Amino acid sequence: MPNIIACYKWVPDEQDIKLNPSTLALDFSKAKYKISEYDRNAIEEAVLLNQKNGGSITALTFGAAGAKQSLKDALSRGPEKAIYVNDELAVRADAFVTANVLAAAIRKAGPYDIILCGEGAGDTYAQQVGPRMAALLDIPAITYVSEIKIEDDKVVATRKVGNCTEVATAAFPVLISVLPEINKPRIPSLKEVLGATKKPVTEHKLSELELTADDLTVKNNVKAIKGYVMSRKNVIYKAGTAEEKIAGLVGNLAQEGVL
Repeated sequence: MPNIIACYKWVPDEQDIKLNPSTLALDFSKAKYKISEYDRNAIEEAVLLNQKNGGSITALTFGAAGAKQSLKDALSRGPEKAIYVNDELAVRADAFVTANVLAAAIRKAGPYDIILCGEGAGDTYAQQVGPRMAALLDIPAITYVSEIKIEDDKVVATRKVGNCTEVATAAFPVLISVLPEINKPRIPSLKEVLGATKKPVTEHKLSELELTADDLTVKNNVKAIKGYVMSRKNVIYKAGTAEEKIAGLVGNLAQEGVL
């Protein structure tokens, strides 16, 4: 019966992000937050494995004060308890800092068998936190996983690599990052949402995790994030027959290097 830790991140809802057309700057002022779509797959897979094999599930997140509201949503999806590392550093933390913080929280939490992560974060999509955590904890990492089976004290995972698949086996403890196609995250019922408020939450400050100043020093400083606007030529083919218009289109595409 494996003890599973499902990691997740509280991110802005992309549909609420606006673009300033003159500066291309992103406006997050009216953006609501949610559990990253990729991390919902990690939580769901933890629940599915638990239903088949028993054990326990702990949700784990590193976030600023606003991430506290994520706990109810995470716990309503099936985990029995949650660990919340609360610090404003999370707002600008990169994969280096985030992996250090989550690994330290996992060490403090005690024994575990499986750590589940999403393929990448819904905001940065760096795809680094999971493998970095595995390296820090000195455990194997299996990435891009589309199917997981538990056999005794090991996992058998199907990885999707390009157009191919491969099967990887690792003994506990192991970290696995899952692809979105691995499952379809559930929509919590009203009963599950209400029940989530009664589940235990352990909140940590960074000072409790025995991390050094270097562990918490951001290595990748983002100066700005700008949106992308495609510049269109708006060429309209009016004259000539249908064949001539098509020939003109193909000729222009070839000239632009598209064909």
